[in-house]
Formats: sequence, structure tokens, C-alpha cells
Amino acid sequence: MSKSLVIVESPAKAVTLKKFLGKNFTIKASVGHILNLPKSKLGVDVENEFNPEFVTIKGKEKVIKELRTAISKVDNVYLAPDPDREGEAIASHILQVIEGKKELNIYRVLFNEITKRSVLEAIKNPLSIDENKVHSQQARRILDRLVGYKISPLLWERVQWGLSAGRVQSVALRLVCEREKEIRAFKPQEYWSIVACLEGETPPSFEAKLFQIDGKKAEIKNEQQAKKILSDLDAACYKISDIQKKERKKNPFPPFITSTLQQEASRKLRFYPRKTMSVAQKLYEGLEIAEGEITGLITYMRTDATRTAPEAIEEVRGFIKSKFGKEYLPSQPTSYKSKKTAQEAHEAIRPTSSLREPSAVKKYLSKDEYSLYELIWKRFVSSQMVPAIMDHTAVDILVGRYLFRANGMVVRFPGFMKLYTEDSNILKSPNKAKQGDEKTTILPPLKIGEELKLLEMKPNQHFTQPPPRFTEASLIKELEDKGIGRPSTYAFILSVIKERDYTSEENRRLKPTELGLIVTDLLVDNFPDILNVEFTARMEEQLDKVEEGSIGWVEILKNFYSPFQKVLKKAEKNMRNLKTEVEETDEVCEKCDHKMVIRWGRFGKFMACSNYPKCKHTKEIDGGDENASKPTAPELTDEKCDKCGSNMVIKTGRFGKFMACSKYPECKFTKPISTGISCPREECDGDVISRSSKRGKAFYGCSKYPNCDFVSWYKPVLQKCPSCGNHYIVERWTKKDGNFLACPIKECNFKQTVEEEAQTEA
Repeated sequence: MSKSLVIVESPAKAVTLKKFLGKNFTIKASVGHILNLPKSKLGVDVENEFNPEFVTIKGKEKVIKELRTAISKVDNVYLAPDPDREGEAIASHILQVIEGKKELNIYRVLFNEITKRSVLEAIKNPLSIDENKVHSQQARRILDRLVGYKISPLLWERVQWGLSAGRVQSVALRLVCEREKEIRAFKPQEYWSIVACLEGETPPSFEAKLFQIDGKKAEIKNEQQAKKILSDLDAACYKISDIQKKERKKNPFPPFITSTLQQEASRKLRFYPRKTMSVAQKLYEGLEIAEGEITGLITYMRTDATRTAPEAIEEVRGFIKSKFGKEYLPSQPTSYKSKKTAQEAHEAIRPTSSLREPSAVKKYLSKDEYSLYELIWKRFVSSQMVPAIMDHTAVDILVGRYLFRANGMVVRFPGFMKLYTEDSNILKSPNKAKQGDEKTTILPPLKIGEELKLLEMKPNQHFTQPPPRFTEASLIKELEDKGIGRPSTYAFILSVIKERDYTSEENRRLKPTELGLIVTDLLVDNFPDILNVEFTARMEEQLDKVEEGSIGWVEILKNFYSPFQKVLKKAEKNMRNLKTEVEETDEVCEKCDHKMVIRWGRFGKFMACSNYPKCKHTKEIDGGDENASKPTAPELTDEKCDKCGSNMVIKTGRFGKFMACSKYPECKFTKPISTGISCPREECDGDVISRSSKRGKAFYGCSKYPNCDFVSWYKPVLQKCPSCGNHYIVERWTKKDGNFLACPIKECNFKQTVEEEAQTEA
């Protein structure tokens, strides 16, 4: 039998495939991209059909040499990077560096799941590289390069060195900034509600809310109106005027796509999107689930389609019938519609076998791997179960011109919710239901005409609330709803706007920094189209058409670049220069009696002496010395104290931010703030937390200290080093190289550039 070479992206995937394919196959990993546009220049010939200049990524010379050596010993080559646009581009680049070295049979193979059956089937049915996908990815890459490399230098010149602009990144930041402006401009309005606690002939008592006044929606604007209504209701008779009972069905949720997985993992597991994708990658590439048995546990995790393979549907239907009973199995399989832009060649995210229950593999998985696998498994299995059946009851109590309404709900048949629900309260038993909660209120037996006893009347003052700041999950949903970016770009985009100090996080919500607001305003003023949500969404549609083959990639670049050039030249003349802007004040310098002025610096606005450089005195805008420590108000969180159950707050101390009980000094419980990353030390179940040294320098350590002494100056990434096998690598950033991943072992030279937005696109 002839020898064959299979080239994948990931070393972890290579290990799994070796188990499946046997001795006649050699497996090599490219470790991501091997070619990229150069960092030192634009790398795009805008005068010659936007021809890209791809160069070997620094450190990948060794990988290319190994691939060429391996090729000399085989007859067949199977290009097997990931099954998406990015993978197609990597396959195309690998082909470029190996072509012509030897007469070979070269094929493209796609693995939607890393199981023996799926891998062997793909090898038997190879494909060709999809040039339309390659062109779509290349067009996106060039678009992002043009925007980033043309606009970012303007920000360096006019604001500060090291800033960046991005075609999708900057639009995401704009959404965060616009939400913040809405919050700041919001003026709360007072309103009141009136709730009656009533009792019928049989218990329990229940609550009814004032619903209508004279047949119109009850609107109570102030306390005077509320008191007038209470006066009218004094000694009134409460009688049931109508009871409406309706049966409602609650349909199951579709299986996960990338964005919904990131949202649910954030909400239920408190995973950041980047962590979700990192853990999902391991589940996809393959883990040892028994002695010597390695297999992928989930299908490919970068997808925007809800399609499911027929054989997977058949298997899960058989499982549901045997596990839960035929009453939980619909007569026909349930199908779900994907968005128009979805790549239907992909499947939804699902377990590779629904028969592999989470409990069966728990002992082989880490805590995070198990939690995410269980979430994916439950969502998929429940998606093929019957709807839940609810009994909804609405009781109207007419009191003169006032109508009170009580709503109640009972789950008559749980259906899919027996396995999966997004509301943990919905299946509570009647005695545990919260009174007043419309979803869980259990009403007593009632009949029309029945008189009720008033136990208590509760007037409540409220104020309208501003829209909430985005969480990472809700921002992902907003981007997806508006058609901005693609599923696999979201986690990277959110990381960039935080790493560039454009946003900070308060109680897991994104708040723009002053720098983020300034940069966004400058870009909106000077590049209105680039920062326009609708424009960005239309560009995504154009890139999809390139993949479909209905439009050429050069054509969309020409349509973009000509007007972009004109706007760029205008911006170079007109964009504000914050570095030179000076705002005069009436304040006098404490050291030399010259006037103080307001300038823009690395950390925002500050006051400086106008006699600079002769006098270098500076201070904060609020009047404090620039270097003096400034206490900040604690930030209230939803997290509960481990000791007393009170809410925790975020405080700032000598060594940075930490969490403390809001009941201090009665309760002195404190704990550090987790980064959301598990400790990389084996056998340790702690989390990596951010700390500050005595000199204020940030570093990372384990929450289980002193029992675990893990420490790192750089943020760890739970991914094996592909060079030396160390069980984790770290994330670093320098002005010269930008973002990159590196091995913490000094003797190991592994270094991999973190690709720009376009290079994480599916």
C-alpha cells in the first residue's frame, strides 16, 4: 500500500488521527497559518489587482522544512486543516509551499468531527480545494489589512502609539460606546405599581397587580396618584370577573452554533468567549476517554448552521425513546432554520455520539471540559425532544374602575425541559414557587364571581432604568443580530478591545474607557462608512457572495478602496490631534505660578503646567496629585459571599482589585478576582487570578495559593506547546511583534503570532 501524508492544523488533532489511520499514514501539523501578510509593510499591491504578498511567518521555516521532508517519502498528500474558510486558506498556502517538489496526488479532506468513522470516510471521499472559499478569506484578509494599516498610523500620530483600528473591531467598540452614551444621557422617570395580596376560599394566597384603569393600561406616575387610587380602593369589594385558561407549548431550543454556545457558556458557566472556544477546541480535537481510546467528543465548533446529519438524528431519537420513553419523542425529527448567511455545509455543534452521556466520560475530563460537554450534549439531545406543555391562567379581579390581574403557570408536561431549560425556576414545585413571579406563581382553585379577601395592599415606587451595559455574551448577540463579523471572530474581537484598553470590565459588563470613547469619536467623525453598522453588514454579505462565486474578490476590493482612499486623505488633513490640543484653565501651577492646562496623555486627560518643559508638574483633573493613590467606590456585583450570602463588591487595595463582602466589617470575607482561566498545574482545581506586586506590576497566580505556587508574569493559555509539549503556553504583547503566543520554558523557542481579525474567520 502506498504511503500517505495527512497535514492538519493542530498537533493535538494529529495525535488523534494517528490512532485512527495506522502505520501507512504520516500525520503532520502546520500549527495554524504558515504564510501571512508581512508585518513591516502593507503587503498588498493596490495598483496591481490587490495582489497580496504572503511571506513565511517567523518561526514557521522549521514546520515547512518538515512538511517538505515528509512529502519526499509519500505518494499521497491529504490537506486536512479545519473545515471553514480559514482552513481552506491554510490548505491553499500549504499547497503553495509543497507544489512542484514531487509528482504527488494532492487532496483536500474535511473532518466535521474527529471520530474514526468520520475520518476514514473523509479519506475515502477526498475533495479539491474550494477556490471561492480561499478568495473570500483572502478578500477579508486584505480588507482588514487596508483598514488596519491605513487608519492605525493616524491614531498613533494623533492620539498615542500602539492603538489599532479594525474593520469589525472598531464597529464593536462603537456599539459599546454608544450604549454608554445612552446610559449617561438617560433620565430616570418615576412610576408606581400597586399589588394586592388576596385570599380565596381555598389556599394559598396570591398576588394580583393593578393592570387597567377605565379599560386602559394602568400608568401611575407619582405618589399622589398612587395614594388617590388606594383611597378609592379602601373598603372595596374584590370579586373575580373573568378567568382565562390557555394551553401553551414551549418549543425546544435549536442545537448550538458558535455564537449561542458562547452566550450560554457565559450565562450558565461564566466562561468568557475565548475560554469557551479554547475548551471546545479540545473537545473537538480529541481526548482520551478510556484506556488508549482517543476520540473527538463534539463536532466542529466554528459554525453558524443548525443543520444536523441524518445519522446523528437517527441515533439521538433512539436514545430519547430508550432513556425517557416514547412520549418524549416527536413523531418526526425536528428541523431548525439557519440564517441566510449560514454556511450550510457545516453542522450545528453537537456531541459526536449522543449515546456518550456526560456522566460516562466525566472522570476523563477536566472540570471545564465536562461542564461544556454536558451543556452541548443536553442542548442537542433536548433539541429533538417534544415541546413542553404549560397551563397558563389569567385571573381578572374587577374593583369598580380598576382591574387587577393575577397570572399563573403550571408545567403540565415537561417535554424537552426534563433535560434542558434556560430558566431554572420554571420547573419548581408549587411550594417552592416565588410569589409574584409570573412564570412560577401557582394559583389556588378559583371561580368567576368568587369574592376575595384583601390581606394587604402594596404600593411600590419604581424608576425607569437605563439600558444595561453589554456583557461579552450580549455584545456577541448584538453583533450577530446586526450581521457584523462571523462566529469565529467574536471571541478575538472582544479580546482586542479589552487588550487595547478601549474597554474595562465592571461586574462582567463592558464599559468604554475614556480612550475608547475618544478613539471611537475620532473614527466616526472621519470614517463614517467604516464605522457604520449597516455598511459593515453589507460588506459581510459581499464576502459571502465571493464564496458563492457570484462576485469576484478583486471587484469588491476595488469598490471599497476607491472611496476609502478619498476619505483617508481627508482624514489625514482634518483629524484632530489630541497630542497637541491644549485646554486652558484658571488654575495656577503650585510650583511655578504659571497657568495649568489640560492635555491628553497615555492614561487620558490630565493637568500639566503650561511652562513645560521647564516645569514638569502634573496632576489629575480632579485636583489630586497624579501619583497619589485615589480610593475608588466599591463596585456591587451579583456574586454572593461564601460565608454570609451577602452580595460581593469589587474594591481596590494596595495590590490591585479584589472581591470583598458588602457587609464589611461584620463579615471580612475576601477573595481575588478570577480571570476565568483554570490553573495550568495538573491536579490543581484553582483558577488563575490577576494580582499586583508590591511595586504595582501585574502578574498571574493561582487562587489556591499557598497550596499551589503557580505564578506567571504573562496570561496563561491552556494549550500544549506544539514544540516541547509543555502543558500550557502564555499570551504576550510587544510593540514590535503585537500579540503572540509563546512557551514559558526558556529553552523552548516556540512563538506564534496571534492572527489579526480576518485570520480567525470561519
